[in-house]
Amino acid sequence: MKRNLGLIASGLILSCSLVLATDNLDEAFKSGTVSGSLETYGIHTKKSGTNLDEGMLTGTVGLGFETASYNGFTGKVAFLGAHVFAENHNGAADVESSAMLTEANIRYETNNSMFKVGRQELNLEWLQDYHEAFIAETSALENTSILVGFSNRIAFADADELSDGFQRINNTKGIYVVDAIYTGIADFELNPYYYNAPDLSQLYGMKARYYMDNVEFEAQYAISNEKANSGFEDGSIFHLKADAEVLGAAVSLGYVKTNKDGAGSIISDLELGDNINPFEDGKYVYDLDARTIYASATYGIGDISLTALYGETKYEDNKEKELNLSSEIEIIDDVLEVGLLFVNVDAQDSNDDYQKYIIEVEYSF
Repeated sequence: MKRNLGLIASGLILSCSLVLATDNLDEAFKSGTVSGSLETYGIHTKKSGTNLDEGMLTGTVGLGFETASYNGFTGKVAFLGAHVFAENHNGAADVESSAMLTEANIRYETNNSMFKVGRQELNLEWLQDYHEAFIAETSALENTSILVGFSNRIAFADADELSDGFQRINNTKGIYVVDAIYTGIADFELNPYYYNAPDLSQLYGMKARYYMDNVEFEAQYAISNEKANSGFEDGSIFHLKADAEVLGAAVSLGYVKTNKDGAGSIISDLELGDNINPFEDGKYVYDLDARTIYASATYGIGDISLTALYGETKYEDNKEKELNLSSEIEIIDDVLEVGLLFVNVDAQDSNDDYQKYIIEVEYSF
């Protein structure tokens, strides 16, 4: 498991044509799908006090190919290339490489199960972005889906951030996950999960959702069990959220709290991604004794979506407020999209206040 899973998958994809070379396999490649994207991303950060303003303009090109299914097997490869056209102040651009093989995986599916190995994009509660991983899912049990997986490397690949390759997780030991969803009770969903970073920490969590008419309630609680060498005390995090439709707008209210020792090393140190922090930045949401309250509203007008999000995080004896105003404009449905984002951060120290102006233009096929 400590070998490079992405390179293993790449080899499997290439060797399939030799080992399983038949007319059907040939058709699986010929019937495969090609996808791609062109994106331009610009950001300007206006800082307060004596801090220097920062900004950058980048462009990315993405290209992927996925075979059609052959006896339940499919293969996928995808690349992302990036270029920094301009930046003020060296280091403002978080683009560490010019190109990356973001996905290289083999997937096998049956009627109620799926297995995938190699470089792949994940969207789990505490595992996001691109991973060299093994994932298995099954829905063989009635009203229940179960996912188990392992990841030992992570990379970030987008127009605003491109890692310098896939970096090790938890040194060479990686992280394991078990995530289950139970829907056997009407209008109710239970989602227990477990993460284990060997010799570092364990994270136990439970998320529950309740659906009532046009309102959705969500509550989540997770606790960590830290090893002595983690440098962290046992931590916890609590999240409560309500989503509703009010006068045609999608409205959300939320509250996030960590305990006096924080949220634990898996969340605060490994930083493998999350689904809780609602802000563009939200730098202190997972700090020690952090309490965050937020509200947002999204309203659609034709092909334009407008969102306003405002919240405040209190951490120890400090506080920070953040406002996000965003707009997504579909110029051509599912093909050409423009995104605009304004971020205003009112920090504890006024010298740390800043504003961000972001524009993204993406063409996809």
